[in-house]
Amino acid sequence: MRITLAAVGRMKRSELAPAYDDYAKRLSWPLILKEVEEKRPLPAEQLMVAEGAALLSSLPTDAYVIALERSGKNISSEAFAALLQGLQDEGRREVAFVIGGADGLSAEVIERSDFKLSFGAMVLPHMLARTLLVEQLFRAQSILAGHPYHRGV
Repeated sequence: MRITLAAVGRMKRSELAPAYDDYAKRLSWPLILKEVEEKRPLPAEQLMVAEGAALLSSLPTDAYVIALERSGKNISSEAFAALLQGLQDEGRREVAFVIGGADGLSAEVIERSDFKLSFGAMVLPHMLARTLLVEQLFRAQSILAGHPYHRGV
């Protein structure tokens, strides 16, 4: 199973890049980062739509799409691992995660998503959300492998 992370902004400019890279290197699932940026100064709603179109065009066509969305489902690490295992067992070859910019995800991206995932009701900076996501991917991989990284305390 290949994982695509489509996100607004450039991670290399973030102080969180080393942590992201560390977890990404530990994954046995191939991880492809696709970053999009809209450089035109647009009003918030138009910017969200433009970013959404760029995110959607960066997704593999047959991917199971998981949108990181504050109003999405808040699940445990074990449930996240089970979700990924289930997708793998179904024979899914592509899973794509989508993280929006400062104004969130467009309605088109939300509509295209197969699952909406939340890291909680608090708003997170999108670079931190990326880092948390890749850590949770590594944690899910560890849970599924029975590795002691996840202690479930």
